[in-house]
Amino acid sequence: MGQGQQEKVTTSLAGAVGASISASLAPVDAELARRYPGDPGTRQPVHTVYVPADAFDAGTVRSWGDRALATLDEHAPDAGSLARALGLPGELAEPLYERVRAKLEREPVEDLRIDFEDGYGPRSDEEEDLAAARAARLVHAAYADGTAAPYTGIRMKCLEAPVRDRAIRTLDIFLSGLMEAGGLPEGLVLTLPKVTYPEQVAAMVRLTEEFEKARGLERGRIGFEIQIETSQSILAADGTAAVARMIVAADGRATGLHYGTFDYSACVGVSAAYQSSDHPAADHAKAVMQVAAAGTGVRVCDGSTNVLPVGPTAQVHEAWRLHYGLTRRALARAYYQGWDMHPGHLPTRYAAVYAFYREGLEQAAARLAAYVSKAGGDVMDEPATAKALSGYLLRGLDCGALDGDEVTRLTGLSRAELGSYAAPRRADLTVSAP
Repeated sequence: MGQGQQEKVTTSLAGAVGASISASLAPVDAELARRYPGDPGTRQPVHTVYVPADAFDAGTVRSWGDRALATLDEHAPDAGSLARALGLPGELAEPLYERVRAKLEREPVEDLRIDFEDGYGPRSDEEEDLAAARAARLVHAAYADGTAAPYTGIRMKCLEAPVRDRAIRTLDIFLSGLMEAGGLPEGLVLTLPKVTYPEQVAAMVRLTEEFEKARGLERGRIGFEIQIETSQSILAADGTAAVARMIVAADGRATGLHYGTFDYSACVGVSAAYQSSDHPAADHAKAVMQVAAAGTGVRVCDGSTNVLPVGPTAQVHEAWRLHYGLTRRALARAYYQGWDMHPGHLPTRYAAVYAFYREGLEQAAARLAAYVSKAGGDVMDEPATAKALSGYLLRGLDCGALDGDEVTRLTGLSRAELGSYAAPRRADLTVSAP
């Protein structure tokens, strides 16, 4: 074929064939868009801190930060001592230590849940009524004066028969108190615990719908997390993955699936000494949760450790190493959020999270820059991988592990451009990179 001569293109199918196939798949297209909208692109906190409702007060967030700093000062007063305690590489220790301290001073808690369930226990109706009203008043005041955690809300009791009425009343009092004080804050998060059947999720949907109607709120304004603490929430009696059906039952309101380490472990018969977020039973449950949630915009949250960093330094360091290791393990498995039960867990939460993002920064940035510039390299990445790389960098930016200037310098991309790669159109994911 001579230079400049055009290739002959031949087809055999009538145009009507493609149109007919597209028409037949239109319902599937709509279903994909509805059920699997993708990640919302908003910030995901790195942890959730649970505080019993009777222990929560206006100074809780700052108190947790101060207690975490005091623990750090006592048991790891400099970068070298923290590095030795956790086995951190020397070149990473100094900048990591300073970032952790700065985080504890600036924003020690990213997500706070005022607990009316296990951490609070059974109380008289009068006492819980007053505690729910007080929680609403304090949450409103904290958002008004800028002292609130970015995300804050309550964990109500579950919707099983013995405590159902109490759960509904506490939720109503808390939300009504916020409305009376000025409205629902943007960072509001609600947690529904001990869910076993999708019908309980549907009941929570109805509760939120009815509240929205009663208060003239936009439909869908109130979302909630589903806490996975029972074996039946993973595998239903008919052999189906109940958690997937729960996401459907939430009708777009589910924001997260939170794994309950100890309730779930006990439910499947794990002895107390072996109840941990790295037990095979925990790994199975979270893997099912992860697959069920993938693409739906519902995020998965790991559980907690009940080994507290208290006592003499050797004991604190042992607890720190456990927590650090579990957090790093979870991050590698794409569980980007977990529970923290004690202020002493905050130093290792942020040390683990920051090390995870800082250790991978240069490689991730280089791969994304090569993908964007089509420069090639030793790894051939595709759009789905570019999504993962940009999402990794955005999560690092959100929690304070990375700085915007350094990410832009290494990738050549602004935060907005990173966001466009982190949330591509579904069609973009089907085309390989050149």
